[in-house]
Amino acid sequence: MDEEKESASILELPKGFLSQALSLNSPRDACRAAAISYEFKSAADSNAVWERLLPPDYFQVIGRAVSPVVFGSRKQLYLCLSDSHILLDRGYLSFKLDKSSGKKCFMLGARELSITWQHDTSYWEWQSIPESRFPELCILRKLCWLEIRGKIAAVMLSQNTAYAAYLVFRIARDSRGLAVLAKIIVSFGGIETETTNVFLQKRGARGILWHFPLQNNDGFPRKRRDGWIEIELGEFYCDERRDGEVEMAFEEIRHGNWKNGLVVEGIELRPKLVTTQE
Repeated sequence: MDEEKESASILELPKGFLSQALSLNSPRDACRAAAISYEFKSAADSNAVWERLLPPDYFQVIGRAVSPVVFGSRKQLYLCLSDSHILLDRGYLSFKLDKSSGKKCFMLGARELSITWQHDTSYWEWQSIPESRFPELCILRKLCWLEIRGKIAAVMLSQNTAYAAYLVFRIARDSRGLAVLAKIIVSFGGIETETTNVFLQKRGARGILWHFPLQNNDGFPRKRRDGWIEIELGEFYCDERRDGEVEMAFEEIRHGNWKNGLVVEGIELRPKLVTTQE
């Protein structure tokens, strides 16, 4: 009986008060609350709740979209931004919200990266493929030294959030020489993390890697659910100040080995606790 009275007393609260309470929870909790009752659903679906759950600068972000973002309510907008990526800034940057937390996720497309000799057609070519979210990808024709760098303004990211950066790529069937020894670097706020002994690809049976001590993880990329491959470049914490830029790099350590067949899609930044790979 006491539980029934407590439930009834909650439902008697003004809708605005209930909406404000729900907006203090996560997006996932707000969606779950909608299943409790009609009153909860009405409050949980309100613009007041989802205005608080969207990033404070969401209007400026969608204003940079290549294609117009159409929505009827703030909840519809949230679901749109968390279901699929939208392209910003001429199509060279993608944006998405993590569905459970509402934190921002970005990917810098290959055109936004600094890649060794990327504008020389003797070494790289630019193509579009259906599997990519971006209009153009950078495909390695031949190169003896590989270095890929990217940077993003910290103010674009969600504050008070731990992020990880990932190099996202594919390897063509006719590739050669991509079992390169490299180091990865992430620098932000005067703090630089560096990991050596990482690889884009495992060597064949004749190429043994046991004499290279591996650090942190196994030093190799992992396959994503969207069919692409990623390797973590490092992590950092974006506090409330969000000053300066985050810089990320993949640098080959031993030069001179010719290679080809690397397909670079971009560098992705997503909240550290987000495990879903597109």
